[in-house]
Amino acid sequence: MLKDILIRAERPSRYIGGEYNSIRKTFDETDVRIALVYPDTYEVGMSHVGLRILYHLLNSLDFVLAERAFSPWLDMAKAMEEKGVLPFTLESRRPLRDFDIVGFSLQHELAITNVLEVLRLSNIKALWEERSEKDPLIIGGGPACFNPEPFCGIFDAIVIGDGEEVLLRICELLRDCKRAKGSKEELLLSLTKIEGVYIPKFFEPISLKPSYVTEVRPLLPGYEKVKKAILKDLDLYPFPSNQVVPFTQLIHDRYVVEIARGCIRGCRFCQAGMIYRPLRERALDGILENVTKGLKNTGYEELSLLSLSSGDYSCIQALIKHIMDKNESERIALSLPSLRVDSMNPELMEQIKRVRKTGFTIAPETGSEELRFRLNKQLTDKEICEISSMVFEAGWQVLKLYFMIGLPFETDDSLKAMPDLVSRILKGMPKKGKLHLNISCFVPKSHTPFQWEEQIPLDEFKRRYELVLKSMPKGRVFLRGNPGEQSWLEGVFSRGDRRLLYVALRAYERGARFDAWGDLFNLQLWHGAFKETGIDPFLYLRKRNLEEVMPWVHIDSGIKRGFLLEELKRAKEGKTTPPCTTACSNCGVCNKEGIQIRLTPPDIFSLNEVVEEQKNKVEVQKILLVITKLKEAKYLGHLEFMRTLHRAMRRAGLTLKHSEGYHPMPKVSFNNALPLGMESLNEMVEIEIYSSSSPREIKKELNRFLPSGIRVKKATYCCKSDLGDKEKIMRFLLVGDKVPLCVLDELKFKTQSKDKANYNTDIELSLRDLILGMRFLTKGVLLLELKHHPKVMKLLTSLLSQGETFGIKRVIKLS
Repeated sequence: MLKDILIRAERPSRYIGGEYNSIRKTFDETDVRIALVYPDTYEVGMSHVGLRILYHLLNSLDFVLAERAFSPWLDMAKAMEEKGVLPFTLESRRPLRDFDIVGFSLQHELAITNVLEVLRLSNIKALWEERSEKDPLIIGGGPACFNPEPFCGIFDAIVIGDGEEVLLRICELLRDCKRAKGSKEELLLSLTKIEGVYIPKFFEPISLKPSYVTEVRPLLPGYEKVKKAILKDLDLYPFPSNQVVPFTQLIHDRYVVEIARGCIRGCRFCQAGMIYRPLRERALDGILENVTKGLKNTGYEELSLLSLSSGDYSCIQALIKHIMDKNESERIALSLPSLRVDSMNPELMEQIKRVRKTGFTIAPETGSEELRFRLNKQLTDKEICEISSMVFEAGWQVLKLYFMIGLPFETDDSLKAMPDLVSRILKGMPKKGKLHLNISCFVPKSHTPFQWEEQIPLDEFKRRYELVLKSMPKGRVFLRGNPGEQSWLEGVFSRGDRRLLYVALRAYERGARFDAWGDLFNLQLWHGAFKETGIDPFLYLRKRNLEEVMPWVHIDSGIKRGFLLEELKRAKEGKTTPPCTTACSNCGVCNKEGIQIRLTPPDIFSLNEVVEEQKNKVEVQKILLVITKLKEAKYLGHLEFMRTLHRAMRRAGLTLKHSEGYHPMPKVSFNNALPLGMESLNEMVEIEIYSSSSPREIKKELNRFLPSGIRVKKATYCCKSDLGDKEKIMRFLLVGDKVPLCVLDELKFKTQSKDKANYNTDIELSLRDLILGMRFLTKGVLLLELKHHPKVMKLLTSLLSQGETFGIKRVIKLS
């Protein structure tokens, strides 16, 4: 059934699995089976670091099997429903309801309709109170769960905080419960003993009207609050170096290493900076070891050092220099996606750009220096302009700037300061320089000093946006505006209560899906849902009384309420708070139980060690590879196939020659691209490498690192004409019990031909007109020999799209 719909999917590689480093265990031989579901597309979910961590951590346990699943895109969801295919995991292709646990990662509030879609397609009831003992345990987690109330009617349990230790403990208790043949109720009771686990059924919110909570009443003695889970020492859980290498291009398609968790800055609008406190750095030697292993194990050509503020890592500059010294010859690019302006300097930029410039982003948040300081974003206009000039002087041509509208204490004058700041940056830009601006709407979040503040109405956001736009310099400034509708809905849910789940259920019934995708978001569906449920969404956007009970009052993030109130007061007074490493602000997170800031001393690893000199490179060899692309590898598009080979070559230790210029690319050439869904017995690929190995040795080594369905059949030294001459004859095998010979006449195309007067005239040809030979090699295997024509591939693609009753394999005649 799945094969019938894969060929029709927009991107079949999202659903086939089998990626390099993916983990397959025997389903029936493990005690606990958990499906890790990211409620968005594959390329978004596989970019998420948390999923990478938990997948490898859980599978490191002998008694646990962890597999991945993602939201099917609209076309695939429709096809699956028509064919009766339930949402499945990539590793075993088992439906989600076969698992003991189905765990959802909620990175933002707008994921809720995708969660509902996955559950419905899986024939699992959306509400926990309607599910039976036979249904899987449905668990949620992620930053959106720090106010879990709008979602808690869905989940049996919700993880608050760091998930590593919590999930391991959950799996242990589930194993014990299964062995003792305990009930789901008994399991939930035992889960309350784990720090960081919230069981919604054991709390009852008292609310007389929407958005006004008078009390959240605990129903289980001794279980009055849920304290967030926190890892004291990240190094107890080494970051995975054997990360899954996807076929399809991810949103963040690179090898990622988490260097720290938490932040010292205390920006008052930033929820992540509050809920992930305190800062905990990974040990330097562990990071360097992970980088070396990870690049070798994955073949990625780009590395990202990840934290909320990478520039604040204790010895970031020396770390980066060491990494680049060791990897520059392999053309490994480096990105630091979360650098603060005040942690930048020319030396750091010189290191980052040594291979290629991966992009540069600054987040001033607002054009007003005075408002910026109220946010505790201690960044002056002068510093922003100086760093911007430094970026362009270092060779970057594009700079991204992030701003927000609707911030507390914002005025029209502070809005006008945004185009003024952009104009000042433009003055220091070279002629080829460009500014890309992203402007979004501020959303107050739980557990932050601004949790009591109002979110501006949508029409007011649009007025302020137009005010900024009207004064913005034209020319080399490219604006990517957020229309505000999604932020409006996010704001409703970010500080919402349990009533909002019924709004989400109604919006989902009306057709809401993929609400985080701007081109699919439909605010009218949500307005209709609010109206039908009788709930006024504007009540959730209002300014909150400082004495008001918040819906998340029973969720303890570790941050004291008094600290948040003091920070709000300081914001009103225009006062800043120093970083945690400068002076303790007594926020309440650090304690005598070992929860504290963990910094990495720079002397634990010799960063001044001499990096091994690169071996003298031998002369460049040109090698011709003949490669099969069979079975599910046929669902890889040409770019995906190229990327898969490039990374396999890196894993095999082949030193590829690269082009010169701004964006160096490996010297790898392919023959004509295969249509999606077509197999091939011999794809020809020409590579240029620095190697003294024989073609036979190269073939053997490369096959060790290729995924299933792709194999090198032959490797030889390259002749000049190997890929230069077009095939005079195109050969294909039609394989299957029902080879549709009669369809060949129906496959027609228009082309041009010279008439007797040498004029171009339009003519129509069928595929049969191009046939030079046709014969059955065996039963169900037809060899088709065609004249070379550029339309052939397109015609055969239309033949493939009719279904999976037969397959097509390209055959290239080799000398």
